Amino acid sequence: MFFLPQHRRYEEFWEGVRDQGSVAMGISAWGLMTGVAMVKSGLSVAEALLMTFIVYAGSAQLAAVPMMVSGAPLWVILAAAFCVNLRFVVFSAHLRPYLMHLPRWQRLVSGYVTGDLSYVFFARRYPKPGQTPDELARQQAYLMGNCAVNYVGWMTASVVGVVLANAIPTEWGLGFAGILALLGVLCSLATSRLRVLSAGVAGAAAVAAWALPLKLNILVAIASAVAVCLVIEHLDPKRSGGHRGA
Repeated sequence: MFFLPQHRRYEEFWEGVRDQGSVAMGISAWGLMTGVAMVKSGLSVAEALLMTFIVYAGSAQLAAVPMMVSGAPLWVILAAAFCVNLRFVVFSAHLRPYLMHLPRWQRLVSGYVTGDLSYVFFARRYPKPGQTPDELARQQAYLMGNCAVNYVGWMTASVVGVVLANAIPTEWGLGFAGILALLGVLCSLATSRLRVLSAGVAGAAAVAAWALPLKLNILVAIASAVAVCLVIEHLDPKRSGGHRGA
């Protein structure tokens, strides 16, 4: 497993398990529907399982699979997946001070298994990096407890969805619980007026560009939100900085 035995020696590890356990049902439901969607979109069971274990990113999987099935150019698929996962660049930049004391392989593994809600719980629990080796170890233990529940819940549900795809009706609407979980992430991250604005711009752009082929409305939404926020920060850096702290 990606967490080491010493992580479980800390109470913080089990705190992370409990915190992530509170949203495990929503994550599992999202993983189940993602597994079903991949197979019903045309991927074989082997391809869907391989994508599940390698990619481990539901939003990127759901964005890429329809493009793959429709025969979209490779660069469009890669661009969409890259844009959808850009948030993890921000996550990793924020987590860097917390993890730089670890060996490179542990940093890479930690980055791979850290999901949206794992990051949200961790950032709330630890607004600043630890100042001593013991504090850093406890923070890492908490993160790994979060990630353990997230990873196991997602992978188990996604594999079940892939294997039983033809027996699970899509009309069940299992993705709704997962959507609620993602909305929870959105609300947790909307801590400033600038972030709220970016979310609103992205949502409006995605709806306005819905008719575009190959799910290109996703790219339009991301590009629009980034462009608007960059313009605002350039025109009024002091005020936008104040928004971030609001």
